[in-house]
Amino acid sequence: MMETTPQRPWDLILKDPLPGRNSKPRSCGLSMVIDKGLGIRETLDLMELASPYIDFLKFGFGTSMLYSKSLLQNKINVLRKHDIHPYPGGTLLELAVMQGKWKDFMRAAKKIGFTAIEVSDGTITMDSELRRQLIQEAKNLGFVVLSEVGKKESGVHLPIETQLEIIRSDLENGVFKVIIEGRESGKDVGVYEANGTIRKDDVDQLIEKLGSPEVIMWEAPLKSQQEVLISQFGGNVNFGNLAPQDIISVESLRRGLRSDTMRLATFEPEKDTPQEEPVFFQMNKIVHTAAI
Repeated sequence: MMETTPQRPWDLILKDPLPGRNSKPRSCGLSMVIDKGLGIRETLDLMELASPYIDFLKFGFGTSMLYSKSLLQNKINVLRKHDIHPYPGGTLLELAVMQGKWKDFMRAAKKIGFTAIEVSDGTITMDSELRRQLIQEAKNLGFVVLSEVGKKESGVHLPIETQLEIIRSDLENGVFKVIIEGRESGKDVGVYEANGTIRKDDVDQLIEKLGSPEVIMWEAPLKSQQEVLISQFGGNVNFGNLAPQDIISVESLRRGLRSDTMRLATFEPEKDTPQEEPVFFQMNKIVHTAAI
């Protein structure tokens, strides 16, 4: 099913201050939601409100092990109906690797309806050959393959050259996007300082040497991080680990529909458009004034 963005009530009157926002299906400007335990009715509500703005939904860490089979399949079916890729968290694949069950795990994930897989080593140690095998097996099974670079331990920041080596290898092995670790906190991990501010030199070096931000998905759960990355890369930057309740506000940031990014837009009156008489609102009464 191909989902299209429905007409919005202001579409014939107002334009997004930051133009060019990609619609689904898209290869950049992706939004990945982290689901830490939404019920089926919450999931349906989220779809009604925001499905055009969500591309991936990650069942965070190992949460999908705690669902009944029927509930898990129901949620997956709802997501797929709205052209959203559901996938189990990378931590669950790491557990399968630890227990020597990763091939069985991937086959079971495919059977139950997941459409994407995340290959990561945020908690365990994994050599490059095993990482390559995981990516290849997931591709062979028809998954959209994401990989993740970075450790989940607070205060651990991989050297830029190490990150670049992993990213380049993963891309050569065929992953769709490489996620930069940010956890759900967005603090003291990956490209973030302990207070959540972005290590700008790290971001700049990564993109300068990769040549394009489109291959990267930034886990950016904090508004301040989203604002900085949109300011640097535009509204079609890829975001991960977005809270379900933040999807509409993040989409507003992407489009310049929030003060923080509206300031990035440049406005010029459209030619041949009559200037309407200004209207001021006072205490629920409309007071018209002459043009100033």
